[in-house]
Amino acid sequence: MSEFEILRLGHHGDGIAMGPVYAARTLPGERVTGDRVDDRLENVRIVTPSEDRVRPGCRHYRGCGGCDLQHASDTFVSRWKQDFVAAALAEKGLTPSFRPLSTSPPQSRRRATFAARRTKSGALAGFHARRSDVITAVSDCRVLSPRLTGFLPAAEALAIAGASRKTPLSVSVTVSDEGPDVCVQQGKSLNGTLRQTLAQIVQSHAIARLSWNDETVVVAAQPVQEFDGIRVIPPPGAFLQATLHGQDTLVSGVRDIVAGAARIVDLYSGCGTFALPLTRKAQVHAVEGDAGLLDAAMAGWRMAGGLRRFTMEKRDLFRDPVPASDLQGFDAAVIDPPRAGAAARISELAAAKRPVIAYVSCNPVTFARDAAMLCEAGYTLDWVQVIDQFRWSMHTELVSCFRMDKI
Repeated sequence: MSEFEILRLGHHGDGIAMGPVYAARTLPGERVTGDRVDDRLENVRIVTPSEDRVRPGCRHYRGCGGCDLQHASDTFVSRWKQDFVAAALAEKGLTPSFRPLSTSPPQSRRRATFAARRTKSGALAGFHARRSDVITAVSDCRVLSPRLTGFLPAAEALAIAGASRKTPLSVSVTVSDEGPDVCVQQGKSLNGTLRQTLAQIVQSHAIARLSWNDETVVVAAQPVQEFDGIRVIPPPGAFLQATLHGQDTLVSGVRDIVAGAARIVDLYSGCGTFALPLTRKAQVHAVEGDAGLLDAAMAGWRMAGGLRRFTMEKRDLFRDPVPASDLQGFDAAVIDPPRAGAAARISELAAAKRPVIAYVSCNPVTFARDAAMLCEAGYTLDWVQVIDQFRWSMHTELVSCFRMDKI
């Protein structure tokens, strides 16, 4: 067993010692021992703890793979996430101002994907342990809304009804006021008997909507979501921000950035997280590759009434970016790309030279790359705000403001 000093925390939340050697759930400055297996340290023991080390608040922490950083103080986690973003930008020569970091409350996560497996005595639902196929039940989770942890018995019932012995179900659940919105993957093929059983589970567990292997099986109630009071029924499995706090903070930041714009384009608009609230004061053109998401946003806009003009365009932004010439008619742009970022789309945005861009990102590395491209084209990165809606994890969200002073 060797002793190591943890030098820093990596992007995936592991402590890094000289080598590099990676040690899970350690902190910078700690001296630790363990068994080295290739570049990882197993059976880690803390010899000298960091002042930032705290007792994890969740009793499932040791067995669950859902959190990486509950052993670190909230102050440390917030500082680490903001420093991560700042360091990624500094590597590109960018040093913007930062608005105060905003953190979602405990037990506020409104969507999660559980693993649910049949067992000899029944079923087990929860999260996989770290780098393992072992499932840990998480009835007292400190991250998830109690309405999500309360769904675990229903996930177990679904596993008993439709999981094979070898493969666990993937059960994605989103909270709605009408009940859980549930999408199951890797289940048995549907037949008459299974459909009847699933209908009974929906009724007994007050599920709003159940989809099974991409087919909507039962809709007991429409699982409505709200974006600034605008009611939307997303398609099954639609992406939503992880917490309402995170959603509201991001929307508030975007609104600040595009304030005063009369016409706004929203790239990767989803089912209207930003686009619909912005129609209260501006005309918005939403661009998205998934027709179901666009249809949901349009239906929500029509039901709300009293909003500014809303148009939409189905477009595969990865393969077919909106050309700069088509962006010229807009006063502002909003972009919220996936983790890979938006290099091709950024090229067209930069060429269009719109006065202001609100860039929302879930990956500081690809964000820094895209930010450098915009700044090289003449934009100024005015400010960045980090939003920690994935508490005690390495995941980091942000909203940022780019301005073009001369057009």
